[in-house]
Amino acid sequence: MVKISANACLLRIHLGESDRLYGRPLYEAIVLRARELHLAGATVLRGTMGFGARSRIHSAKVLSISNDLPVIVEIIDRREKIDALLPYLEEHVMDGLVTLERVEVIHYRAKSGPR
Repeated sequence: MVKISANACLLRIHLGESDRLYGRPLYEAIVLRARELHLAGATVLRGTMGFGARSRIHSAKVLSISNDLPVIVEIIDRREKIDALLPYLEEHVMDGLVTLERVEVIHYRAKSGPR
């Protein structure tokens, strides 16, 4: 069972859905790397609209020309565990935003087995 102290960090990585690493979605590669590093968990959130540093609108509207929707990867763990992932992000996130903030973990559990 993974344990996180009450004081942890939230790593948030803002990407585009079309960002790739060796042919696979970059968000997928980041989640798999986080798993290899035994981080507590990762969630990928797909946005319906947004813009980034270039101020170009990305939208899921039917008539929109964008096929590069915003994607956010969130990872929460202890700072020292998050730090192990940062060089990977520095190397592979070429276009995006990476933030880190302190969070207080209230509840984190996994089922012990089927119920």
